[in-house]
This record gives sequence, structure tokens and C-alpha cells, in this order.
Amino acid sequence: MASAGLSVLDSGSFVLGPNAAELEKEVAELCGSKYGVAVNSGTDALVIGLAAAGVGPGDEVITTPFTFVATTEAIMMLGAKPVYVDIDPSNYNLDPAHIEDSITDKTKALLPVHLYGQCADATVLAEIADRHGLKIVYDGAQAIGSEHRGLGIGAYGDVSTLSFYPTKNLGGCGDGGMALTNSEDIYKLARSLRFHGQGDIGRDSTYAYEHVGYCSRLDEFQAAVLRVKLRHVREWNKRRNWIAERYIDGLKGLPLQLPVSKPENYHIYHQFTVRLEQRDQLAAKLSARGIGSKVFYPSPLHLEYAYTSLGYKRGDFPEAEKAAAQVLSLPMFPELTDEEVQVVIAAVRDSVKELS
Repeated sequence: MASAGLSVLDSGSFVLGPNAAELEKEVAELCGSKYGVAVNSGTDALVIGLAAAGVGPGDEVITTPFTFVATTEAIMMLGAKPVYVDIDPSNYNLDPAHIEDSITDKTKALLPVHLYGQCADATVLAEIADRHGLKIVYDGAQAIGSEHRGLGIGAYGDVSTLSFYPTKNLGGCGDGGMALTNSEDIYKLARSLRFHGQGDIGRDSTYAYEHVGYCSRLDEFQAAVLRVKLRHVREWNKRRNWIAERYIDGLKGLPLQLPVSKPENYHIYHQFTVRLEQRDQLAAKLSARGIGSKVFYPSPLHLEYAYTSLGYKRGDFPEAEKAAAQVLSLPMFPELTDEEVQVVIAAVRDSVKELS
């Protein structure tokens, strides 16, 4: 990676240079889409992806309350309204069974999240969207390399977005993101929007503006680093799967809800998330044994102060609320050694038994 970074310094091309252009092609190929538009964060990928798909003021976008805040934030930044639907407790993704009851004449799009690295039910979601003439913008920030029915996440919906935040399965040395699409029209609009709405309208495009846009350009240093790491992401995802298999085998028989990888999906385990009513006590016992853990996410978004204006209250989305109170993510990264995996398993087993 050092040589890649030095080559950028030598080139003098620091923003949206040749590395960014190649990264767009390489990531799009990995994810099964035609086009990639590199931007400066996963959140901007959502904003620009939604805008390029036609979401704007007054529209409603159906999404999940159990995820990172960026999804709701992006919708509201465009003047649209998030409409929440509860989750499927088996995989924490948006539950398709609740979606159609929430569709109105203002509904413009669905915004599902491939949470923890497992694809949402893209087949059923596509059927719903087709019936109602809706767009689908997927938040794939945690799911690069994951698949549904043998196809990457970029093969589904109108837009799929990625984050290259350092903790992601493909992470940079700073922020970055990408919007993926198979639509040439959306691709062209997203490219324009990321660079102040520039476009060719009959004169020098440097100072010709077709749209009110954004300043969201991936810097060349991040692109160069990401291209080096991209060569290893399939191998790293396989390692995550191996670790997940060891965890599942080693934690069987405990009163824990373990992750379930649906047979039609290739789960890339951005997180390995278990579930227990005594979650906080378990986290404390693991910490005392030197094992880190993390809660993703401790509060569903409909209960956050910033979004009280949406009018939701406690009890509106019981599965999301229960999940927020019970989920705990165990150590999961490809550099975990076989011995460390066994140490985590032993610590979880001993801690859970003490709580029984």
C-alpha cells in the first residue's frame, strides 16, 4: 500500500484520477453491476444514489429503523420522509411482509439494508417494487462481496451503495464510498451530482451545471489503497466465513440466538451477531475475560431524539426494539488466528453458563 500511495504523490493527480476510475470498474465487476460512481463516503453514496433514482422533497421512502443512522439521514437530507417497517428477527433485515401495508401514493422508493453482511430478500423486494412502480436503493455498506442467488449485491435494485470506512470488509485509510447501478441514466446523473452537477450542455463542461449537485469526490490516495486491498477481499470474506462456522459449531447448545445464513445468500459476516436477553451482562463478562464485543445498534432510529418529528413511538416496531436490547457482536475480522477464535468460543461459553 505504501508504494501505491507514493505513486499517487508522484502523479500529482489527487482527486478522481486513474485509480478512482479503475476502482469503479473493479468494484462494479465484483458486485455484479455495470457502473460504479466513487464518492467520498458511504453516506454520500446514499444521498447521491437516492437523488439519482429520483427521490426528492415530499417523497416517502420505506426503510428499516434498525441500522446505522445514515439511511434515515440521507432520506431526510433530500427533503423526503423515512417510513419505517419492522425487521425480520431471524436476520435483522427489513421484513418484506410488512412493506405493502406502508405504501402510499407518496411512496417513491424502498431503502433496504444488507445488515451485518447478509443480503436482504432481493427477490421478494423486487416483486413488491415492480407491483407498485417503486425504485429500490440498497444500503450495502456492510455487504461488499455478499451474494443473493449467486449474484452480487450490485445486480439488484436501481442503486446499491457501499462504504469504504476503515472498519468495513473493504476499508480505506479514511472515508470513501460508491454508488453502483445498472442504469446508464442513473450512472450519468450520479456522476454529475457528485461533482457540483457538472454536465455538457453545449459549452465547456468545467463550468456548465445541469443540476444542483454536491462536492463528493473520492480522493486518489484512497482509491489507490482500496485497489490494493480489493485483491484480497474475496479471501478475507472466505476467512470470515470460516471463523463464523467455527463460532456456530462451538456455541451450539447455548441459549444464544446465533446468526442464520439463508441458503440463497452468501453471507460475508461483516459482523457475527448473537442475541441474548442478558446481553449487557454477557458483554461485561466477556470484557472481564479480555474479549471485546460491540452492540450494533443500541437504539432503533424511531426512538432517537433527532427523528421524533417522524411521529413514531416506543412499541411501533417491536422486533427492532427487542433486537436493539439483545444483540451483541463478537470479534470478527480475518486476522483472527485459529487460537484466538477458540479463546473467544471458550469465553462466551463460560460467560453464558455463569449467567444461566
